[in-house]
Amino acid sequence: MDDLYSGAWVEAQVARTIEQWNLCALPSIPTGERYSRAEHRKHEKAYDKGLRSVQREARRIARSAADRLKAQQRIVALFPPFASTALDLGDEEVELITASFLPIGTELAQWARAFDATLGNQGIVQACRNAWSCCGMQALLGQPMELTPSILAYSLLYPYSDNYLDHPGLTRADKLQFSERFRQRLRGGPVAPANAHEAAVWTMVELIEQQYPRRAYPQVFDSLLAIHRAQEESLAQLNGCRPKGPPHRSLDDAELLRISCAKGGTSVLADACLTQPLLSEDEIQFAFDWGVLLQLGDDLQDVREDLRRGSTTLFTRAIAEGKPLDTLIVQLLHFSHRIADRMDRMPNGSASLKRLLRRSWRSLILMAVADVHLFCSPAFLAELEPCSSFRFRFLRERNGSLDGRQGLYDTLFDAYIDAGEGQRSGPPLPHRSLPQPFTVPLPAFAHGEAI
Repeated sequence: MDDLYSGAWVEAQVARTIEQWNLCALPSIPTGERYSRAEHRKHEKAYDKGLRSVQREARRIARSAADRLKAQQRIVALFPPFASTALDLGDEEVELITASFLPIGTELAQWARAFDATLGNQGIVQACRNAWSCCGMQALLGQPMELTPSILAYSLLYPYSDNYLDHPGLTRADKLQFSERFRQRLRGGPVAPANAHEAAVWTMVELIEQQYPRRAYPQVFDSLLAIHRAQEESLAQLNGCRPKGPPHRSLDDAELLRISCAKGGTSVLADACLTQPLLSEDEIQFAFDWGVLLQLGDDLQDVREDLRRGSTTLFTRAIAEGKPLDTLIVQLLHFSHRIADRMDRMPNGSASLKRLLRRSWRSLILMAVADVHLFCSPAFLAELEPCSSFRFRFLRERNGSLDGRQGLYDTLFDAYIDAGEGQRSGPPLPHRSLPQPFTVPLPAFAHGEAI
């Protein structure tokens, strides 16, 4: 039987999404909220006040689980006034974050740490972001927001497989060999893991199989095979050449966009299939387009890292050609609005969730602009900055200071994880743990944004 989400099917979806993308090539910044300098100062003051409060609580965190739980509760209590003023969120959006998304992320972190103590915070945060997208999709498809075994497993596949395929320290032959074995495992083949890295990946696949038996839910595994094909094709971005054909033949802009659309679209399509395997055509198209939006947002956010490692995207190609990123950023903002307008027409999901997702997509783009400002024209930055609730310079300075305080945020993250030890409820812990620490060098997990 042919795969439901075959290569030809994905190409048809990509072509449809690119049509939507091309319609967003408009000359002006989309309409939306604008913030004055006074409002910027108000938000930035609230941000710094909230940060100082969290720092004080972090220093008070004790070693016992009971004290850590109290610290966690105090930190959560600090969030509403901070979020309502600094982030300009309403009460319902704040409640969604504190009562749904944050507990889901904490639960995933606890299970991930129990499964693999060598998995770093950045990898766990990356997995959490994908889980948050999955849970947002659950609500939009009329399902309760919860961390299921398959969502846990799929979210952890990102740090275990996607970043492995992107790792510049491994040869192309090594990546292709792993990729082929991974494909066989996704197809249900009897492939024994060759090392601890494969053992982790195979266990994640097994968790999905336990929730969705292959014979009953073949479309779930078709969606996983679709993103796997897209990941393989994206290897071409590391050297800027086509995945097939002469190695000297460079990727053109159309091919770069096609690869990004396929990878992003199939990623969130899998989120949707793991939430509700039987999807309508409208649900499939929305999931695919949402994934493309997140992928292009990630590509913008990762511009400096991609330039460093020689990965070619639409954004790094424009920079290499001496073009400012202004036009692509405006197109991405319009594309974000187009996907959000489509989301608003979906019958499920609360208005507050849809507002939160719309705002988060826009914030992802604006925060990325603050970081890549050197590749934008001064006039464009001056025009766009009022769309952000913070000045771009403020965002750069705070992001830089957070990097320098990594120990503090590691402490906070550990507190959230440890506070719930012994009180788990949720997806079953994988019954097979890793046989030994990784023997394959893994990258510093830094990619993969969601909500």
